Amino acid sequence: MNTARIVVLAIALGAGGVAAYLASGADNGRPPPPAPVAQLPTVEVLVAKNDINLGQRVKPEDLQWQVWPASTASNSFIRKGDRPDATKELTGAIARTAMMAGEPIREQKLVKADGSGFMAAILPSGMRAVSTEISAETGAGGFILPNDRVDVLLTRRFKNPDPRGSMPDIIQTEIVLHNVRVLAIDQAPKEKDGQNAVLGKTVTLELKPEQNVVLVSARQAGTLSLALRSIADTDAVEVVEAARTYRQDVQIVRHGMPSESTAQK
Repeated sequence: MNTARIVVLAIALGAGGVAAYLASGADNGRPPPPAPVAQLPTVEVLVAKNDINLGQRVKPEDLQWQVWPASTASNSFIRKGDRPDATKELTGAIARTAMMAGEPIREQKLVKADGSGFMAAILPSGMRAVSTEISAETGAGGFILPNDRVDVLLTRRFKNPDPRGSMPDIIQTEIVLHNVRVLAIDQAPKEKDGQNAVLGKTVTLELKPEQNVVLVSARQAGTLSLALRSIADTDAVEVVEAARTYRQDVQIVRHGMPSESTAQK
């Protein structure tokens, strides 16, 4: 074998060795494949898709199903396997406490329209729910429904203090509360589908604390009636002045017949 062939063969063997070495080093530098991860059992639970505020009425878009580790899913969570229609069932419920987005829904934090605590949940802050008796005659013939707005009228009879006089008894009617919201008729806090009249015996009104005093005093002083306001009537009269006027009238009545100006109102 001549010298040229020996040199070419030596170079080829050296290049092959270098390539093998480099290939071996590259394999050693690669990270090992990840070990298989054990699959934990999971369940789908109902969570808040958006922040839900205190007193907010829940809508379908506020809820969603989310995968949750079964080992950490509380028994109070709503599971899709147990209640697949929970989103529909909870639509319209009111939040008794605020819930953050992603927080699992617990029924203890919601109140349904037909459940206990609903009236307290729908009352705005600072307002009170006060009930009084009505009839078909004093309740606008049954055409007053929940969420309507009414005026409260008081009718009183003042007897003639002089039995020998010919002056008849005075009957006085006045508005003691203006533009108050009806919360419920009897124990129905919402209008039923297709219903346009309710002949109830009790009406529950949404009142401010100072209006409570007016209503209770008026209930003892005479007969109360409700006047239904137009849905387009947005003129809200301040009730503080009406309450003050009524208390003055009560003081007059306690001392005898009303004054001439009061009787002519």
